[in-house]
Amino acid sequence: MLLEGKRVLITGGSRGIGRAAAIEAARQGADVAINHFDDHVHADSVVATIRDLGRQAVAVEGDVAAPASATAFVTGAAEALGGVDVFVSNAGICPFHAFLDMPAEMLERTLRVNLHGAFYMVQAAANQMVRQGNGGAIVAVSSISALVGGEYQTHYTPTKAGVHSLMQSAAIALGRHGIRCNSVLPGTILTDINKDDLSDPDKRERMASRIPLGRLGEPEDLAGPIVFLASDLARYVTGAALLVDGGAFVNLQ
Repeated sequence: MLLEGKRVLITGGSRGIGRAAAIEAARQGADVAINHFDDHVHADSVVATIRDLGRQAVAVEGDVAAPASATAFVTGAAEALGGVDVFVSNAGICPFHAFLDMPAEMLERTLRVNLHGAFYMVQAAANQMVRQGNGGAIVAVSSISALVGGEYQTHYTPTKAGVHSLMQSAAIALGRHGIRCNSVLPGTILTDINKDDLSDPDKRERMASRIPLGRLGEPEDLAGPIVFLASDLARYVTGAALLVDGGAFVNLQ
């Protein structure tokens, strides 16, 4: 029960890594609020699963790319749960595309969701934590793509590097308030964000063969590291980045 009594907010919590983290947080004793964007069926499923575990749960719809959504999510969740102790910035998109003919609207949308959205959401959560006066923990889902490039991810990798950097700077800005800020850097995880790219069985096998642990990641592989960084076990950890990639990064040479 590493998060017993904590109020945890997670963006993009209806599917993938966000869903896995939300359910694991509940298993660890937390009440949970998730943000989603027009994904009511999956959001309702997550809420029902959490309530079946005996914890409070609420889903708030909103596009993280809109600054007003950050205030609405944090305010609504704080009212429903009685406050905010942990914030997980997870929402993100990655529409794969070649660099030379990258549409401007695709670049702009990716920046607004992945980087601007993370900034506004983290800012709103931090302000709520400061008002409460009890500190807190913020965990952002960056990516191994913050450290390495991708031919069809020239719009995506800079946003994940930005999220990683945001947590480093926020750790300095918020440390005086007792708020810890860390990031997790997933490798290739089997989620909706890359299901089309990994639909070719041969490509999946090739990618898995490069990973020392011998398989691609699953959303549940991120839940434990996120819970750890959110918990008091990590009370002296801030400004850190944790690779969760099955060893992929160290095997790139």
